[in-house]
Amino acid sequence: MQLLSIFLMMDPNGKSSSTSTLILMGMMILVFYFFMIRPQAKKAKAQKKYITDLQKGDKVVTIAGIHGTINKVNDDNTISLETSPGSYIKIEKSAISMEWSAQVNKVATEEKK
Repeated sequence: MQLLSIFLMMDPNGKSSSTSTLILMGMMILVFYFFMIRPQAKKAKAQKKYITDLQKGDKVVTIAGIHGTINKVNDDNTISLETSPGSYIKIEKSAISMEWSAQVNKVATEEKK
């Protein structure tokens, strides 16, 4: 029983210490920050950099699953995407999936080798 009291940061009488509760809450906040908030912010920053670095000729995949090659990068945050020879669609830059595009480009470079 005493081991359980130590684990729960309680004194043997069963009363919880306010400092131990505060320390436990602080540790929980740190865990949330390092395992959830920080990686998500890092991923969002990488996605934003990827979108700003898009150029003509890049092979991309949209979040809807449309594959194509960038024909023109417009100033109004849109791109002209060539889905098949002579067929173009205008989409928002934010609709480009960084993960799917990287996967398609990785497969394409492996096939060339």
